[in-house]
Amino acid sequence: MSSESSSLARLSMSLPADLFRQLDTMVAERDLPSRSQLIAELIRHALAEHESLTRPDEMLAGTITLVYRSERGRVRHLLSQTQANYLKEVISSQHVFLEDDQSLEVLLVQGPAVRLKELCDAIRRVRGVQQLELVTTTSLMPPLYEQDGGTPTDIGASA
Repeated sequence: MSSESSSLARLSMSLPADLFRQLDTMVAERDLPSRSQLIAELIRHALAEHESLTRPDEMLAGTITLVYRSERGRVRHLLSQTQANYLKEVISSQHVFLEDDQSLEVLLVQGPAVRLKELCDAIRRVRGVQQLELVTTTSLMPPLYEQDGGTPTDIGASA
């Protein structure tokens, strides 16, 4: 028996026939090798969301995706000010202009769940923000600096 199969646990479940058909359709449309792969992905997503709601101090990494109306740069300026209040949590951002004076921005974030929720709430309060979604994972990015505040960690170096 391989080490991978020995670390797996089997789950048996019953679903309404219509939900089962929808699941199979989703597996086929995504061209996934099995239902198990899709179900595992859905469970991971639900667990990360659960962590963010029930364990506010839990460290999470993820993205915040938002769509907003540009309105002569006022909204971008307010969003920049908001992000500046969360410098430890906002790792990077990517912005693109959309049609009809709209913008799409994706923030790469990491920090305690409570701080990421506060950041999302602060962004939602900016007038002109039309959509916002936080997607998190419990997997974290490696530290960028040594604990002593010294030089950046050389990830490729061996000990």
